Amino acid sequence: MRAVAILAWTLLFVGLAAANMHASPPNVLMIVSDDQAWTDYGFMGHPRIQTPNLDRLARESAVFPRGYVPMSLCRPSLATIITGLYPHQHGTAGNDPRTNRTSGTPRPRNEDYLRLNRACIARFEALQSLPRLLGEHGYASLQTGKWWEGSYAGGGFTQGMTHGDPSRGGRHGDAGLEIGREGVQPILDFIGEHRETPWFVWYAPMLPHSPHNPPERLLAKYRGDGISEHIAAYHAMCELFDETCGALLDALKAHDLERNTLVVYVADNGWIQNPESPQFAARSKRSPYEGGIRTPIMLRWPDQIAPARYDDTLVSSIDLFPTIAAATGATPRAKLPGIDLLSVCAADGKCDRDAVFGEIYEHDMPDIDDPVSGLLFRWIIEGNWKLIAPVTAGVPPELYDLAADPREEHNLADEHPQVVARLSSRLDQWWPVSK
Repeated sequence: MRAVAILAWTLLFVGLAAANMHASPPNVLMIVSDDQAWTDYGFMGHPRIQTPNLDRLARESAVFPRGYVPMSLCRPSLATIITGLYPHQHGTAGNDPRTNRTSGTPRPRNEDYLRLNRACIARFEALQSLPRLLGEHGYASLQTGKWWEGSYAGGGFTQGMTHGDPSRGGRHGDAGLEIGREGVQPILDFIGEHRETPWFVWYAPMLPHSPHNPPERLLAKYRGDGISEHIAAYHAMCELFDETCGALLDALKAHDLERNTLVVYVADNGWIQNPESPQFAARSKRSPYEGGIRTPIMLRWPDQIAPARYDDTLVSSIDLFPTIAAATGATPRAKLPGIDLLSVCAADGKCDRDAVFGEIYEHDMPDIDDPVSGLLFRWIIEGNWKLIAPVTAGVPPELYDLAADPREEHNLADEHPQVVARLSSRLDQWWPVSK
């Protein structure tokens, strides 16, 4: 009887400990790479780029190599991550409102631009944001790096680096863009100051984003072997970004916060370096191709998420908001289009959804109140089929078998019209568009 009693008390203790573990909400560190192709990591098989810290994170995470962002441009993509909505839902369908750029008036003094951008920011601030939702559940939050939507406070962060004042250079991050390139001390300070409060950190540095000006010690590693200076510089920037991620992961360990911190990784959009210039090559940023929209997505939460690699599971950045909400016990006030990836991890990568969707726009928004005005493509990936559907009349669709043709070199639309029709119908069910 005594042994039975001891066993019962032991089971009760373990059960209470597990309940308390779940009752204690995790910190959340969100790492967002800026302009980095899905291939450009050691753990994704790149032969030259060295990313030892992100490789370590991958070994300790649930890794989804087939992650996607709906839009391959930074402002709409970041807005999707922070709201959990597609661009046509949150309304930020480009980086800037379209104004007369030939007038010679810079954006900070262009009254038309300022008026339209203020309207975009006001609309964004009326939406439910992830830091605002977490704040309602006792979280402190810190914004660093890229941030297009005015001041950090308007996005619901309790602290931040970005002031958002156009008269002082505010557009896409201002002072926040120092993070990473000038070290990560503001984040280290924030973590040290919030030992008793759950926190959310937004680390979205302008890395490896241009200007590609890495320190010489890194650039020297990638020169040679006939590699162009532009590619060498980009590769070195990827490693510089990795070093900053390592500093943050080391800080979690130093503060004994690893087990109670959910680390989320995603890139805002892809980038294929043009070997002849500092610019990006075709079929990368701003395009509907894999080089623009694909990104690995990683989730690390020791004891809660088992390390694994789910090579066949399609996931999207729209899934990050509901995933973080589920992990922290926060309930969004409205149903979101994404899914909770914690449940996907618990089911060994299996989920009911078999497709992901996206939309590609012009860089500047022709009409800030009508996303379709700047829409160029819709796209869908179902299993290994990928359909790119232009909205411009007379432009034919493109269909690719990503398993057989990962570089999207062979358009199979004419050979499989029934697949094109079926996927086109699914696009219309997701978001019907007429233009």
